[in-house]
Amino acid sequence: MATVKKPSKYVYSFGGGKADGNESMKNLLGGKGANLAEMAGHPKLRLPVPPGFTVTTEVCTWYYANKKAYPKVLNQQLKDAMMQMEKLMGKKFGDVKNPLLVSVRSGARSSMPGMMETVLNVGLNEETIKGIIAQSGDARFAYDAYRRLIMMYADVVMEKAGGIEPKGGKGIRKVLDEKLEKLKHKKSYQSDTDLTVDELKALVKEFKATVVKVLGKTFPEDPYEQLWGSIGAVFSSWMGKRAIEYRRIEKIPDEWGTAVNVQAMVFGNMGDDSCTGVAFTRNPGNGEDKFYGEYLVNAQGEDVVAGIRTPAPVNEYSKNAQSEHYDTLEKLMPSLYKELYGYQQKLEKHYKDMQDIEFTIEKGKLFMLQCRVGKRNGVAAVRMATEMYKAKQIDANTAILRVSPNQLVELLLPMLDPKAEITQPVIAKGLPAGPGGAKGRAVFTSEDAVAWAAKGEKVILVREETSPEDVDGMHKAQAILTTKGGMTSHAALVARGWGKCCIVGCSDIEIHVNSKMFHAKNGVVIKEGDWISLNGTKGLVYEGSLPLVDIDIEKNQSYKDLMKLVDKTKQIGVRANAETPADAAVASKFGAEGIGLFRTEHMFYGEGSEEPLFLLRKMIVSKTEKERREALNALFVYVKKDVKDTLAVMNGHPVTIRLLDPPLHEFVPHDTEKLQELSKELGIRMSVLKRRVLALHENNPMLGHRGVRLGISYPEITEMQIRAIFEATVELIRKGKKALPEIMIPVVCGKHELRHQKDIVEQVYKETCEKMKVKKIPYLYGTMIEIPRAALKANSLAMEADFFSFGTNDLTQMSFGFSRDDIGGFLPKYLDLKLLPYDPFQTIDQSGVGELIKIGVERGRVTKPNLKIGICGEHGGDPDSVVFCHKIGMNYVSCSPFRVPIARLAAAHAALEFPRK
Repeated sequence: MATVKKPSKYVYSFGGGKADGNESMKNLLGGKGANLAEMAGHPKLRLPVPPGFTVTTEVCTWYYANKKAYPKVLNQQLKDAMMQMEKLMGKKFGDVKNPLLVSVRSGARSSMPGMMETVLNVGLNEETIKGIIAQSGDARFAYDAYRRLIMMYADVVMEKAGGIEPKGGKGIRKVLDEKLEKLKHKKSYQSDTDLTVDELKALVKEFKATVVKVLGKTFPEDPYEQLWGSIGAVFSSWMGKRAIEYRRIEKIPDEWGTAVNVQAMVFGNMGDDSCTGVAFTRNPGNGEDKFYGEYLVNAQGEDVVAGIRTPAPVNEYSKNAQSEHYDTLEKLMPSLYKELYGYQQKLEKHYKDMQDIEFTIEKGKLFMLQCRVGKRNGVAAVRMATEMYKAKQIDANTAILRVSPNQLVELLLPMLDPKAEITQPVIAKGLPAGPGGAKGRAVFTSEDAVAWAAKGEKVILVREETSPEDVDGMHKAQAILTTKGGMTSHAALVARGWGKCCIVGCSDIEIHVNSKMFHAKNGVVIKEGDWISLNGTKGLVYEGSLPLVDIDIEKNQSYKDLMKLVDKTKQIGVRANAETPADAAVASKFGAEGIGLFRTEHMFYGEGSEEPLFLLRKMIVSKTEKERREALNALFVYVKKDVKDTLAVMNGHPVTIRLLDPPLHEFVPHDTEKLQELSKELGIRMSVLKRRVLALHENNPMLGHRGVRLGISYPEITEMQIRAIFEATVELIRKGKKALPEIMIPVVCGKHELRHQKDIVEQVYKETCEKMKVKKIPYLYGTMIEIPRAALKANSLAMEADFFSFGTNDLTQMSFGFSRDDIGGFLPKYLDLKLLPYDPFQTIDQSGVGELIKIGVERGRVTKPNLKIGICGEHGGDPDSVVFCHKIGMNYVSCSPFRVPIARLAAAHAALEFPRK
């Protein structure tokens, strides 16, 4: 990380109705710190937030730029802030009689749930615990807090931040946890809360001895040593493996850094009049405008998120199959629930967005520990945005920006085929934490998920509960299934953020990790590698591989409402790449404003291709122009029908038809059996056929005899296609339909090629007008720019073209010298080492390929100011690439039909963030 200008203030305090910072200071204070300051200090809020202070993100930058050291002034600023907190709490950090304990938490400017470290109960030692017992009158609570501190501190500070590699892969946290579980098992306890004070006291002693034995150093007694160790561990966790992996997935810059929040502890584990919980101002699973949350009596916050215990619902609405027999918070503590309900209403009104809140009730007093914009899946995001817009809580622009383009993918997610579900028995049921359906092979560790996915297998990660260590495997898996945890657990939260199918709290199955299998209650055993299927919308688990079907997005009213706003806002058109009339119909349903790429060669592949493929092969092996024309005349009927059907579906929207592009050898069989069949069908001797096929062989077909070069070598191929396009257009217009074909010449690198083909087009145009007795046929003539030279010579190409369409797949291949088919061997390493920031075949390489595109656009429009320009590579459906195309002044992007909604929303985002003049 680069060094920054030295600021004078590194620590910002909050509490007592005041705050040094506010919500607008997220870059400096991180999201958590900024929101704590806002909740504590804003005149319209001033909620009961435990006082504390935030160490800024600039200290994190300093920390990494200065060999993990701190600015000299930080120590005094921190002590001053601590004194301010002590004054507000009426307690003193490290004091024996009246000790203050603190939590130390991370807080990046963009939410990274569970990816960085937290240490609770900092300040506890053999002396201060006496003061805690005297204050609380509860020795059991004090020793429970102490054993938690030792577990967290040993794990987070002493092992991870200390750079100690766990022996045998088993970290200190796991070692200590096993000792706790062993004791519970020995005593037949169901929960941690069953442990007695003497048992906890003995456990603390055993934990300390184990830490020395495993890590080779003692747990520190000095409160300030604990505090600084915890702060350093949080900063260190910014560059931890899971945080780096999460940032890579979410595209969060490494240089942002994290803030650290030090806050006075309040305790949800002080008995049955205490609790801790997580709640959302709206349902994050479906977007419904209902207060939704979970809580645990006599617990600390980590217990809810970790999914160790099944949480109870805060109200009737929050009940599910696992928690329906628990008392709600509303029933158990009605006045405190009412207070919490009022605060959540205030927070949503203030922030004008759904909030994720954490709260603790200590001895009958409510404290607000955190609020942040809540993670939500795509279905919920669309519903919340449109409903808040209709309720006039937000404006149209905000509603559009509330939904990320990739969240729309979730509305298009396939679901399990309902017909198949009826015939298949449900083997387990859990909580529906992530929408859609998924199927995959069961794996039981994050590492196995990564390894199986690397082999091309679809997997479902099955865990008791996930932790931030599992983030890589979670991302690689098709879906996640956990036996523990509620709708606010780590698995649910992360899956929701990624729009991934997820079922949590599925207690109907019992996992045997060592044996890599699970047992379902109905006796079904699923071993590693066995197929399972999940209905994430209903929380159902099935044995085997059930078929998936697509959802009809047009039945979603919230989606339709959002897209109306989107289409009023965007300034760039969205077309689709379509192979068939059926594809064109799907594209039209998704809102495509035309076809940006119709490949004429598609008819030679797949269903119904036998006859046209035979005629094409006949043309290819012909040795005279006469033979070629005979085959082409027969092929004409098929080409014309395909073009006509697609133009009819689009009904006046432009259809860009790319003339035959692949090298001819791709259409000829090479194995002996198929060659013999062709020899017989064509009436050509085998030896002659083999010679003709051999003559088509090319050492580098991508740079060989293809595209415009075919039309120049064999003008009759171009003539046939153009005639089919013109006749199809005239026939449709005569039937009262609209048709607008755009003829696109591929693989052009100079103006003279374009002129050569244009002469053919103009001649066929004249002949067709005479033959069909019409004065005019609407069409545009243009080229696909996919060769770097074409982009550089765009000024002269524009003299012959009505439009340009950038073929960014080939342009990327030729610019990088990468073959799309062979990058698997080296590109992952490039991305790991950050030699490239992202896969250039997924997102346009703006600094290289993007420069060529900009040159092509600028030079083309110097010659022809109104030149229509678009893009037809798969980049047209990538949100970042759509923004780039908008910024450089393109008229449209084109992508696969199913990505049309994503491109439309990305175009609206671009128009709001970078409005055109």
